[in-house]
Amino acid sequence: MAKIQLNGKKIKIYKDLNITGLIKKYKLNEKKIAVELNGVILPKIHYSKQKLKDNDKIEIVQFIGGG
Repeated sequence: MAKIQLNGKKIKIYKDLNITGLIKKYKLNEKKIAVELNGVILPKIHYSKQKLKDNDKIEIVQFIGGG
């Protein structure tokens, strides 16, 4: 298990989980979010390649339409 911070909350995840796995775990629409990993915006092409490790800080922002 690894301990990470997701949107300000500390959580435990399986080691070697990638960003894509995290998105699926929380049932988010990959097309409507932006991911920041340790202070850097992560391009979508890296979601499946980026493995999470202890003490990573992730912020996931969802885009919401409105008028």
